[in-house]
Amino acid sequence: MKGQEWYQATEVAEEYDEKRFSRGGRYIDRREKQAVLDALGRVEGDRVLEIACGTGRFTTMLAERGADITGLDISGPMLQEGRRKAQKAGVADTIEFMRGDAGRLPFPDDHFDTVFAMRFFHLADTPAKYLAEMARVSKNQVFFDTFKRFSTRSLYNWLLPMGSRLYGSREVHDLVGEAGLTLVNDEHDFVAPYGFYREVPDWVARPFRRADTAVGATPFGEALASVSYWDARV
Repeated sequence: MKGQEWYQATEVAEEYDEKRFSRGGRYIDRREKQAVLDALGRVEGDRVLEIACGTGRFTTMLAERGADITGLDISGPMLQEGRRKAQKAGVADTIEFMRGDAGRLPFPDDHFDTVFAMRFFHLADTPAKYLAEMARVSKNQVFFDTFKRFSTRSLYNWLLPMGSRLYGSREVHDLVGEAGLTLVNDEHDFVAPYGFYREVPDWVARPFRRADTAVGATPFGEALASVSYWDARV
């Protein structure tokens, strides 16, 4: 897994949300959370697993909506930040945070109603293995995102400390099929790469996001998008 040691650093975990989801990064946070809510729908009483839960952005959000949720991550410091976030939100007693390897999930088959992962597959060295494990422990739904090959993401990918694994649509369709899943919906967004939004203030990001969304609504939107959201069923 790319970046495994980097994510173990306490200072990285403590600064993670502030560096990525403040300023223009708020538009990333907002869109990602909406993608999860749209895909998962009503989660009250559902058993949900989040892979690579990190600082608990989605874990806490779904716990607040009544999900019986487990957040799994390989980084102890990230999990600690997630616990702090859950405590602050008053849902610490309804979330189980676990440290573990997404390639060997410590759960029986069909244990969860939904399994999802955000900001995970761009770091995956063996995506087929991880997706197969997600499918194994889910009895209904698997949801995840990827960064897209042949997009603005590829233009600056080489500048990133760890780079990113980029995916073509055909590759994702093949991975989904090999995992025994059926793709039911896919969405594509962000013509401008995430890195741009993180680096600019809100007043700059706002008009760019409006323009980005407008382009995304055209027939060329999917081809130009740098992020894809994939919703599959077991």
